[in-house]
Amino acid sequence: MSQELQKNSIFKVIGASSLGTLIEWYDFYIFGSLASIIGAQLFPADAGASALINTLAIFAAGFIVRPFGALVFGRLGDLIGRKYTFLLTLVLMGGSTFLIGLIPSYSSIGYAAPILVLILRLVQGLALGGEYGGAATYVAEHAPANKRGFFTSWIQTTATGGLFLSLGIIVLTKNLIGASGFADWGWRIPFLLSILLVGVSIYIRLKMHESPMFTKLKTEGKVSKNPLKESFNNKANFKMVLLALFGATMGQGVIWYTGQFYAQSFIENTCKVDFNDSRYILLWGIAFATPFFVVFGSWSDKVGRKWIMLTGMLLGIIFYRPIYQVFLDDTDFTKVTQQDIQSVSDPVVTRTLIEGTADSLISTSARVTLLSGASYQKIQSHIEFKEKSKAAAVQPDQLKDKQLSTAVFWKFVALVFFQILLVTMVYGPIAAFLVELFPTKIRYTSMSLPYHVGNGVFGGLVPFIATLIASYSGSTPLSGLWYPIGIASLSFVIGAIYLSNKKPVETEA
Repeated sequence: MSQELQKNSIFKVIGASSLGTLIEWYDFYIFGSLASIIGAQLFPADAGASALINTLAIFAAGFIVRPFGALVFGRLGDLIGRKYTFLLTLVLMGGSTFLIGLIPSYSSIGYAAPILVLILRLVQGLALGGEYGGAATYVAEHAPANKRGFFTSWIQTTATGGLFLSLGIIVLTKNLIGASGFADWGWRIPFLLSILLVGVSIYIRLKMHESPMFTKLKTEGKVSKNPLKESFNNKANFKMVLLALFGATMGQGVIWYTGQFYAQSFIENTCKVDFNDSRYILLWGIAFATPFFVVFGSWSDKVGRKWIMLTGMLLGIIFYRPIYQVFLDDTDFTKVTQQDIQSVSDPVVTRTLIEGTADSLISTSARVTLLSGASYQKIQSHIEFKEKSKAAAVQPDQLKDKQLSTAVFWKFVALVFFQILLVTMVYGPIAAFLVELFPTKIRYTSMSLPYHVGNGVFGGLVPFIATLIASYSGSTPLSGLWYPIGIASLSFVIGAIYLSNKKPVETEA
């Protein structure tokens, strides 16, 4: 086979694998991108902040089961092949996502709504647990050994690409049908659209051929008869599984989910930035940073994987708190004076009967525009009691739906870009790093488990645990960052001491 034909072949493999993996990440991340809106649909109207926390818990459940998916589908992948295993995961993911878009709200079926969504999230988590290891292994086993970091880094772009696609479709849908329609029923459209994307990907994957390394093993009769036993009962192999988890994927996971998911959640839910602005910030940050997955993946072929990944962790440890302090400071409009205000819209007064009482909540809302170009919605409320003897209870002012000035908007884009740049450092080389640790016949199983425990459990829990920590009485909005900082610090120390920067010798058996 000529060199040019070989290159064309590997890029076809990357394209087919990446498209399916991107769609699976899209399916998986729509839920997190819409957590605040979905929470209002799945739980009672008076649930308040607990609706968001409960929704993030359902979101996190999908991550917790990912290691089990890694074991189930990793075993299948090592027994029957890479191609058909991650074809099955694609069908499961697409079907679950489509069904989430059809589930009635809490007002229609009560607590059956969050329970059904939880079940479908668990199926999604199991499917994703089998997808990534299959795609990374499949590409790596087609790639030349000296360019494995470069070629597998294209698979790494799919996770961020899936997030970008989910955010883009969400913003587009919301702008087309309006905020109220989107919050009521339009949020379902991104879930339902996924069935079309999955159909295209299934068609492409059916035309793919099995990995040449796995085909060679199968022809020679060397396929593992018990991948789980060979992966985890073998002391040397199990040691590498643990080292991969605690020295690399655990830290990589928290950097990934802090820089992308927690950043968006913090800007929207803690800083109260407008729905569109918070997503545009992330979209621009992703667009600018995504090419660096390939840059760092390719660089790791030349200088090794270890120090690129560990440097990304260390920079996150150092800079997370200062970055998130800037987010807070630049969206703090409580100190705005009359001299800062350009205009105030006519106030809108609403009266809402408090459920189970004869009392009313009176709210006065006005849009405040500042000379800087920023604006926000100011809501002043008080409870009017039916018993005239009771004085009205004044509620704290709410400042929400904040739109940033142009300068601050691009500052936030730069800060999110920096966080995603760290993601590309830890994530770009990691597929090649994991593939090279394990022999071909148990590679799918062995690499999938540490990846999905590190990402799915330690990383995927970042939005939930960080939000929960910050919600405790006496906590500050920055308290939640101690979780990713602590995990990344532990992983950095273990990786610095025990990981080797030398590329392991390829083991086929």
